[in-house]
Amino acid sequence: MQGYKLDQSVRCNSLSLRHMIPNDHLLVRIHEAKELEFSFIYEITKNRYCANYGRPSIDPVLFFRMQIISYLYGIKSNRRLCKEIQLNIAYRWFCGLSLEDKVPDHSSLSRIRDRFGVELFQENII
Repeated sequence: MQGYKLDQSVRCNSLSLRHMIPNDHLLVRIHEAKELEFSFIYEITKNRYCANYGRPSIDPVLFFRMQIISYLYGIKSNRRLCKEIQLNIAYRWFCGLSLEDKVPDHSSLSRIRDRFGVELFQENII
């Protein structure tokens, strides 16, 4: 079942996180780019999930945002990526995670990547 993360921009912590990140930060510029909209990810990933069975997944937009961080900052390990997102406020904000939200487990990232295939990411993001 495809999961969806609720929009964190309305939560107090997410708003305050944004104020801690400089306006010229690369992830802020990417997030605010008018032509970059991530909602298309739901459409391109929906056929990779069972609509009726299973537990809700990690939001595919969160996964893709995490992969963008991995690509931009040269983070090759899923374990390291999860740890960096856990510790870095700019990364958390870009992923839509509040300070209270748990970062997805590294093993979940591997399973999602296997489900999507490398091509899906390369064709649509890079």
